[in-house]
Amino acid sequence: MANTTASAAASADTRPRKIIAGADGFGAELKDALISHLQSLNIEVEDLGTSDYYSVGAEVGRRVSAAESDSGTRGLVACGTGVGVGIFANKFPGVFAATCLTAADALNARSINNCNVLAVSGMSTSKDSAVEILNAWLDTPFKAPCPASNFKSWEDNLSCFLDNSMKEMPKIGKEESKFDSSCSICCLVKNRELNPIGMIPGGSMKIVRESPTSAIVRFKAGSVEPAHHHTFGHDLVVMEGSKSVWNLSKGEKFDLGVGDYLFTPAGDVHRVKYYEDTEFFIKWDGHWDMFFDEDLETAKSEIDKGSA
Repeated sequence: MANTTASAAASADTRPRKIIAGADGFGAELKDALISHLQSLNIEVEDLGTSDYYSVGAEVGRRVSAAESDSGTRGLVACGTGVGVGIFANKFPGVFAATCLTAADALNARSINNCNVLAVSGMSTSKDSAVEILNAWLDTPFKAPCPASNFKSWEDNLSCFLDNSMKEMPKIGKEESKFDSSCSICCLVKNRELNPIGMIPGGSMKIVRESPTSAIVRFKAGSVEPAHHHTFGHDLVVMEGSKSVWNLSKGEKFDLGVGDYLFTPAGDVHRVKYYEDTEFFIKWDGHWDMFFDEDLETAKSEIDKGSA
């Protein structure tokens, strides 16, 4: 009775103007029944048909995400359990999909989470129950009294929390970070302190493996490495910033940016200039050493003259 009362009290204009719907083979029959009900309520429906649960869930999520600023557009997805389609719909920013097996679930999902994609189970929900769930979901505004609030209005502190959650949840996963957790190389240096390279101002290094040596190296913008050589050849990959490397032994110049790779053979004399704060991963074929072939002032002078 409480559910019916709550639905009846909701204003008709809280209903969405349009529903984007889709299902897999296990949810297709239930989806079609719910589309018929939506059409009887004069709600526009875009039926994406039947496909694999992951693709249809993702496509509904993508469409609802694209219409995020239009609160009049929501989504409806169905699969065997209602879980898989909801998971894939939620991969898109601004989508709050919830699997609802009862009308109380739908009331809570709308009230607490402003759920804009309803996921239903074709295997465990009858058509009559699904219609009841759909009606509750259609007619319940965000922050409405619901079972979770004992059908009472939310207290001011909780109401404020719910409002803030709508602003904060879409930001999750969007925060910019200097270290991309998906990058194994970046994870090697995350939260590690790099030690200054005393022989070259502006440089710092963290050795992460000894002989053959792997290290993370950073240089400040404007830094210069005087001409030098190593006993062993080395590979490097630029992770941040930009630099130029002059291989003086071979008369070659390499301009490197993020993602660029360079191999310098053993014994080749090379000079380096950093144009911005730069970080790179480097691996020597043996132990690390460094033998200078000029001093810092000479290196700067040669670069300034353009004769590097």
